[in-house]
Amino acid sequence: MAPRRRIAIIAAAVVVLAVLAGLGVRLLGGDSRSGRPDQAIPGTVLLVPGYGGSQAALSRLAQRLAAAGRVARVVALPGDGTGDLLVQADALEDAVRTALGSGAPSVDVIGYSAGGVVTRLWVRRHEGATAARRIVTLGSPLHGARIAGIGSALAPDACPTACRQLAPGSAVLNDLAGDPLPPGLPWLSIWTENDQTVQPPESARLDGAVNVPVQSLCPGAVISHGELPTDPVVTALVLRALGPAPLAAPDACPVSS
Repeated sequence: MAPRRRIAIIAAAVVVLAVLAGLGVRLLGGDSRSGRPDQAIPGTVLLVPGYGGSQAALSRLAQRLAAAGRVARVVALPGDGTGDLLVQADALEDAVRTALGSGAPSVDVIGYSAGGVVTRLWVRRHEGATAARRIVTLGSPLHGARIAGIGSALAPDACPTACRQLAPGSAVLNDLAGDPLPPGLPWLSIWTENDQTVQPPESARLDGAVNVPVQSLCPGAVISHGELPTDPVVTALVLRALGPAPLAAPDACPVSS
């Protein structure tokens, strides 16, 4: 082979490798037929906080996941967690890249409250279905929350960017509403009918997801919005959803009363 041709071939190979690296290690460990992560091999769990960015409640859930043998990390949101949800989605992407770059075959993402909206935005903006094995959202105002709408209308100066974006009918939510979930992305949305923060609670319902109001399984359960990440029933549902078995709609209360 002529030296010039050999150099050209080597240069082309370097370019191909660079492109693959630019796409990230998201292709590792996946199913080449579907372009999706292997469902039988759990990876790192990333937990996305709600409005305000507090990590306290999710830290307890992360500890429970770690006790079950999973690598679990709570994502630190930029600023105070009340800024632009699109920027927060970019921060989640950074956390995903860090996890994959550290050798995780994929990520499971848990979005609590507004963190579920952040997760939804991440899936869309960053082709999250190529990295996310499964997603679970807890009490997420995927179609907005009345309290945010009231704050946006009556006290806009006291309603930060994320608050305005979580108002029903906001440009961000309307844009998401017209964007279906990627095919084959397992998504479990859990909420409580006792939710007084996200009203209506059914704002957590998402077309294409497995939708589970806790009381449909455990009629006597009384769980507030703030208790969702730590309640034993919800924790059991999350652990089951992120296990090695295929994600399926639960048919019974996972915790006996």
